[in-house]
Formats: sequence, structure tokens, C-alpha cells
Amino acid sequence: MAGSEGLMEEEQREISDNNPLADALLVVDVQNAFVQGPGAVPDHAVLRSAVEVLLDKARSAWAPVIFLQNDGPAGAPDEPFQPGWKLHYPPLSGELVIRKTEDDGFDGTDLDTILTAFGVKDLVICGVLSEMCVAATARAALERGYGVLLPHDAHATYDVPAGPGSQGVPAAMAARAAEWSLGDEIRICASAREVRFKERA
Repeated sequence: MAGSEGLMEEEQREISDNNPLADALLVVDVQNAFVQGPGAVPDHAVLRSAVEVLLDKARSAWAPVIFLQNDGPAGAPDEPFQPGWKLHYPPLSGELVIRKTEDDGFDGTDLDTILTAFGVKDLVICGVLSEMCVAATARAALERGYGVLLPHDAHATYDVPAGPGSQGVPAAMAARAAEWSLGDEIRICASAREVRFKERA
């Protein structure tokens, strides 16, 4: 038994070393159109479960929770004020919603100013779509000097259809490729359950 406990402690230290305590949670475009119903991303149930874990952890630590909400064009599933545009998880009192029109959540918004005001240095990002708004926002955060942790089970996308001279790509592979495209600075963990937030008074 003592050996098992020692191994567990070592694994926990490795998780702590690889994934510093996060300051805030950024939830990217988790809107009804993408996570429920016939238009939802594959494995949307897994995504929702992971996002719920992150929300619970961040809220328990009183860490800032910020929701990005995409304003799609007319006729799009996320057209403003249509059912699919609504955030799937209603923000609690004190949690912020930032509307955007670009993939990069920093582009044309106050996101950087808000994170700076909260004293955020290490950010957890989750949501959709992996290779679009999640990757663009993560890349922009890295460029601004933020540490970024991306839990593998907490972002998702659609299957990529076949193109000229290429076969289609399953959603899970597209999501992993999006992680890889972010380079060495991004931190990846397998599960949202590994994430820890700094306790705020």
C-alpha cells in the first residue's frame, strides 16, 4: 500500500509541475448550436462533461470565468439572438461574457484588458471549434505572454470533409492536429480533471 501511495504522490507532483495552477477559465463559443441537437460536434457529451468539470473547479476556487460568444452571420447556426447562439451554460453572477465576430477572441474585444485587470498569467482554454476559435484564441494568448493550458477532452470540432487530393479527417484527429499546430509553448493535459485553479479570497 505504501508503494502505491508513493506512486500516486509522484504522479500528482508531475501533474503539478507540468500544469501550474491556473488563474482563470476561458470558455470559447460553447453555444447551443455546437453542443446539442443534430448540429452538435461529435462527442459533444464528452466535451460538455469536461467543460462542466472545469466550471466547477474554477467556481470552487473563485477563479475568474469568462465566456466568449460568437456572433455568426445571418442564417448561421450562431446568428445573434437565435436559439443556437445562446450560451449553453448560463454565466453566474460576476462572470463575464465577451461577444466576438472573429476566431481570435482577443481581436476587437476587451479580453486582454480584462485578463490583465484580474492579474491573470496562466489561462485554461476550452470550447469549440478546436482548429478555429480555440486555436486562434490560444495562439493569441501565447503571443501576449499568457501561459495556456488546453485540456484534451475539453475542446472539440467537426469532421473535416474530403478536399481536392485529400481524404476527410475525423473530428478527433482534427482536434489533435489543432493542438499540435500551437507548437511547444502550449501545455496539453489529457483531462479536465487534471486542471487546478489558484484559490482566490
